[in-house]
Amino acid sequence: MIGRSFVVFGLLVVSLAATPVEAQWAQFRGPNAGDVGDDPALPDTWSETDNVVWSVDVPGLSWSSPVVWEDTIFVTSAISAGEEPDPIPGLYDPGDDNGATRSVENHRWVVYNIDFATGAVRWERELHSAAPGIARHIKNSFASETPVTDGRRVYAYFGSAGVVGALNMSGETVWTADLGAFETTGGFGSAASPTLHGDRLYIVNDNVTASFMVALEKNTGEEIWRVARPERGQNWATPFVWENAARTEIVTAGTQGVRSYDVDGNVLWEIHGMSGLTIPTPFAKHGLLYISSGYPGGGLRPVYVVKPGASGDISIWSQEDMRTGLSSGFPGTKASSDDVAWAYPLLGTYNTSALVYGDYYYTLLDRGFLVAHDARTGDEVYRRQRLEIGNGFTASPWAYNGKIFLLSEDGETFVVKAGPEFEILHKNAMNEMTLATPAVAQGSVILRTQSKLYRIAEGGQP
Repeated sequence: MIGRSFVVFGLLVVSLAATPVEAQWAQFRGPNAGDVGDDPALPDTWSETDNVVWSVDVPGLSWSSPVVWEDTIFVTSAISAGEEPDPIPGLYDPGDDNGATRSVENHRWVVYNIDFATGAVRWERELHSAAPGIARHIKNSFASETPVTDGRRVYAYFGSAGVVGALNMSGETVWTADLGAFETTGGFGSAASPTLHGDRLYIVNDNVTASFMVALEKNTGEEIWRVARPERGQNWATPFVWENAARTEIVTAGTQGVRSYDVDGNVLWEIHGMSGLTIPTPFAKHGLLYISSGYPGGGLRPVYVVKPGASGDISIWSQEDMRTGLSSGFPGTKASSDDVAWAYPLLGTYNTSALVYGDYYYTLLDRGFLVAHDARTGDEVYRRQRLEIGNGFTASPWAYNGKIFLLSEDGETFVVKAGPEFEILHKNAMNEMTLATPAVAQGSVILRTQSKLYRIAEGGQP
C-alpha cells in the first residue's frame, strides 16, 4: 500500500494505455447506474491493506463520490478553518443533540485532481471560500454533491455555498456562477449532484424558499433556461437524463412528485405520490425508467417503473389513497397502468438508490435488508433478507462479475451472489464511516471513507 498525506505534488506525468469511453466513471453511479459489467480483473475482496494499490488522506468533510476519466480521479471537499462535529451514523431526525447544525467557520470548497496510477495529487483548486450559507444534517456534509466530467473539464456544484464552476484538466478555472444558497427542510443541507448532457449542465435545487431547475451552457456557465418548481421541501435526487426510443427527457424526483422535462424545460409528464423526503436517483434499464423514494415511517414509500412516451399526469394512486395512507389491505399491492409497467407503494428506500443487474431489481433497505424483484414485471423474487444486525446503509449498491456489492455506513462491503437465490459470499471491512458511493473503472474500485480515498485492485498492483 502506498500511503501519503494529502498535499499538492508537482505535476506528475504518467503514460497510460488508451482507455475506452465506456471504462470512464464520469458521474454519480457511473454510466450504467451501478451496473459495471463483467471484468475478471476487478477485485472481490479488500480491506485497509489487502488489494490496495494506494490510499490518500482527504482533508475536510465531504460525502461526494469520486469520478474517473482515463488517468485522472476528481474528488471534492469542504475544508473548515475550525473544528466541526463528527458525523453520526444511523437513521435519525434533527434535534437538539443530533441533526441540523450550522457552522460559523470559514470553509474552502475545493476540487482535487489525483493521478489514477499513483495517487499523487496533481493539483488542488479552490472554487469558493466563506462560512456555509445554510445548515446541514450532522450526518451530511457541506460538499456532498458529486462532480461530473466530460474529459475536457470537471464541473463541481456546492449547494451549501451556492456555487457551481468548471475547471479544465490543467486546473484552470474556466467559469464560475452563483446560484444562491437556500435553506432546506429541517436544515438537512444539500446533496443533489449536477448532470451533464450535450452542451448543457443541469442542476436541481429544491428548498424551502424558491425551488428551481436550471440549464447552464457548459462552456461558459451562461444560463440557458430556468424553471421554478413547486417543491417546498428538500430533494437530494440527482436529475437523470433519459434517452429513450421516444425522446430525451430530464427526470427529477421530488417531494411533491416526479416530473419529466424536455430539453427546453417544459413538463412532459408527472407522477404524484412520493415520500416526505426524496433521495434515490432515477435511472433506466431494459427500456424502462426506475424511480423510488422512502422516508422511514412514511405512509407511502413508492417504486414506479415508467414506460417511454408518457404525457400528462400518470399518477398511479389517487389523492384519497395518499391522504389515507393507502388504506387497509392496499399496501404491498403491485399496480400498473398504460404508462407504468409496475409500481409498489411500500418498496422504496430512504438513502440508497436501487440497482438493476441482469433480470433483477435489487432494493437495499437502509436498515440492512436486501429485496429482489423481476426488473421487467415487478414479480417478487425473494423477500427481505437480513445482511447484518446493526448496519445502516447510505451508499448505493453496484454490481459486477455476478456479484452485488453493498457498502454500509461502517465501511463494510457485503458481497452477495446475484440472481434468484440470496447468499452472502463474504464481507470486506475498511473500519471507517463511509457514505459515498464508490467509482468502479479500469479494473479498480475507487472507494472513499470519511478520511481517505482508496484505489483497490486485484493483487494491489497498478
